[in-house]
Amino acid sequence: MDAQRPSAVETGAAERTAAAPALDVRWIHGSPSAKHNTDPDLQVHAYDADTVILRQNMAVDHEAPFLFLLFGEARAVLIDTGATASPAHSPLRRVVDALMRDRSATRPPRDDYELLVLHTHPHGDHVAGDGQFDDRPGTRVVGAALDEAWAFFGFDRDPDGVARVDLGGRVLECLATPGHHAASVTYFDPWTGFLLTGDTVYPGRLYIEDWAAFTRTVDRLIGFCADRPVTHVLGCHIEMTRRPGQDYPVRTTYQPDEPPLQMTTAQLRDIRAAIRSVGDRPGRHVFDDFVLCRRDLPGSAPDGA
Repeated sequence: MDAQRPSAVETGAAERTAAAPALDVRWIHGSPSAKHNTDPDLQVHAYDADTVILRQNMAVDHEAPFLFLLFGEARAVLIDTGATASPAHSPLRRVVDALMRDRSATRPPRDDYELLVLHTHPHGDHVAGDGQFDDRPGTRVVGAALDEAWAFFGFDRDPDGVARVDLGGRVLECLATPGHHAASVTYFDPWTGFLLTGDTVYPGRLYIEDWAAFTRTVDRLIGFCADRPVTHVLGCHIEMTRRPGQDYPVRTTYQPDEPPLQMTTAQLRDIRAAIRSVGDRPGRHVFDDFVLCRRDLPGSAPDGA
């Protein structure tokens, strides 16, 4: 399946997102020590009957990334596969298979129902679990690297286009959003109003490899959201505390004072204002809800992945 490229937002999206359920979740957030760890390897939160958010256990990997499983009528999509390859330590395929079986029990069975695996970008904490799906029947894993991902979405021909991935009655809009990584992709799901931003935007340290590209990406996201019913901006990590301007140290495995995962479109504008205030200065720049970490200039501190 290749991405399709018309530009209209799915019919009825505004009505659905206006009545969207709240995202009030106490995410697993690590333990004071490994011996106290009682968290599941993967936390599973069903936002609605067709939308699942997963978080990896911090005792398994300190990155504790979030993953997203979205169901349509013809196929499901898993966005990112986490930081751990081993199914013994991160049983992602087993969890996804169980969720797909549970859903099929409430829907007319389809022998040709597919699973598509996509990514927000190719850093190791987002692609490590890909191998668990290599031999899964009815599954396509699209590589996260620039050449394969861009060819799938058509961004190799039109990097400013909006690609569409049709799940059957649920169509994702996909944008090339470089800056954190040259191959970064953002997904908008009109069904829930979720804007899935990967490591481009989240409550934490925003590592920026290309400042000019990141600036263009934030501008593009602000413009994109202006005429779409965005309910939540959801990245793949939480690294801030609830205290303004204070993040957890890199490689922390216990974060009891986390803020919510979800951010707002207003906070996209806050990031744009922060970009203006930073200007040409290298290094780490702290703001209330995020930290801009420049890696594109001499003198920028590499304080994490």
